[in-house]
Amino acid sequence: MKIAFQMDPVMGVNINADSSFRLAEEAQARGHELFYYGPDQLAYQEGRITARGHDMTVQRVEGAPAVLGPEREVDLADFDVVWLRQDPPFDMHYITSTHLLDMLKGQALVVNDPFWVRNYPEKLLVLNFPELTPPTTIARDLQTIKAFKEKHGDVILKPLYGNGGAGVFRLDANDRNLTSLHELFTGFSREPLIVQKFLPDVSNGDKRVILVDGEPVGAINRVPAAGETRSNMHVGGRPEKIGLSERDLEICAAIGPLLREKGQIFVGIDVIGDYLTEINVTSPTGIQELERFDGVNIAEKVWQAIEAKV
Repeated sequence: MKIAFQMDPVMGVNINADSSFRLAEEAQARGHELFYYGPDQLAYQEGRITARGHDMTVQRVEGAPAVLGPEREVDLADFDVVWLRQDPPFDMHYITSTHLLDMLKGQALVVNDPFWVRNYPEKLLVLNFPELTPPTTIARDLQTIKAFKEKHGDVILKPLYGNGGAGVFRLDANDRNLTSLHELFTGFSREPLIVQKFLPDVSNGDKRVILVDGEPVGAINRVPAAGETRSNMHVGGRPEKIGLSERDLEICAAIGPLLREKGQIFVGIDVIGDYLTEINVTSPTGIQELERFDGVNIAEKVWQAIEAKV
C-alpha cells in the first residue's frame, strides 16, 4: 500500500520512543511505501487534497531516523492510508487539517477518522462516560471553577486542549493561586479550562492503556518523578511494566464499541486508580514502551486492523 504520514518533523523524532516512527517502521517492514509531510504542507487545491513532502525510508539510526527523497507534491487521494499524527495543540490549524482530510473519505482511509478526531477531543470524549471519570467541570467562568474547588478541595487544573502535561497544575485545599492562574490562562487564550478532583492514586502511576480498533492490547504505567504531580513521559514520567486490571477491562469494554464505530483505530486512554481521565485520539503514544515490556508487536496489530479495512 501507499502510506502517507502527516506528522511533526520526522528528523527530530526519538527512534526509541516515538509511536509514529514505530508505525512507519512496521509499515515499511510489511512492504508498504511511505510518504512524509508536515501539517503546514497540507492543502486544498481546486477540489484536490494535496501535500508537499518526501518519499521516506525510516531507519533505526540515532539522529538520522529517515532518508527522504526530493520534495514533491502529491494528491492524497492516490494513497491507500493517510495517518493524522501531528501533536496538538488542538487549535484551528489542527481542526482545519481534520476538515481537509475528511474530504478524502471514500478515496483514502484516514487514521484516525478525522471527523471524529475533531468531534471527540481527548478531554471532551470522556464526558460521554461520567460513571467512569472523576468529578469534572469544564468552564471559563472563575466562579464556577471556584465552586468546584471549594466542593472538592484538592483539584487538578489544566488547559482543555493541551497535551504532554503542559500547563497542568495541582491546587490543594490550602492553595491560593486559582485566581492568578485563571487570569494567566484567560489572558492568552479564549478556551475554557478543565478542572478535576485530584486522585491521590496518581502517586502510584497514571496508566496508559492502548486500544486497537476498540480492543485493549496492553498497558504501561507512567510514574511521576519525585516532587512532580504529572506523570507524562514528556515531563519526566517513568514508564513501568504493568498488566490490565479488571477495572481497566471494564472501562475498555464500555468505550471500545464507540471507538470502533467512529474509526478510532489507534487510541491511548489514561487511567488513574479506578478512573478514566482522558481518551487520546489525536496522536497517542506508548507503543514502543509497551512492546519492550510485553514483548508484543503492537504496531503489527495496528496495521492488521488497518489492512483489514482497506
